[in-house]
Amino acid sequence: MIVYLLTTFLFVLGLYCLVAKKNIIKKIIGVITMEYAANLFLILVGYKARGIAPILTKGASKTEFVTKSVDPLPQALVLTAIVIGLGTIALMVALCIRLYERYGTFDMSEIRRLRG
Repeated sequence: MIVYLLTTFLFVLGLYCLVAKKNIIKKIIGVITMEYAANLFLILVGYKARGIAPILTKGASKTEFVTKSVDPLPQALVLTAIVIGLGTIALMVALCIRLYERYGTFDMSEIRRLRG
């Protein structure tokens, strides 16, 4: 149970960085932290202590397979989320670089002021 609370704390920490910070780089780090917390939560949902791989063999009984096997769906969702997150982070960093080239700063309030 404490692991879920720590994951929630990690997500809230990323949300705080996203909302409260003015630096674009810190906002990107907040998004990365939130993404990591969401992926960690999905992995924890699919975890089972002393679980076995969900491969049905000839010697295993079906009841043992159902009760002890680990759900592979959260793992597949996390792999997909990592790829999508990587693309999103790359887009955010590219936009951040373009903003820095144009305005010369990473501060959002300064960019708003320079924009007019």
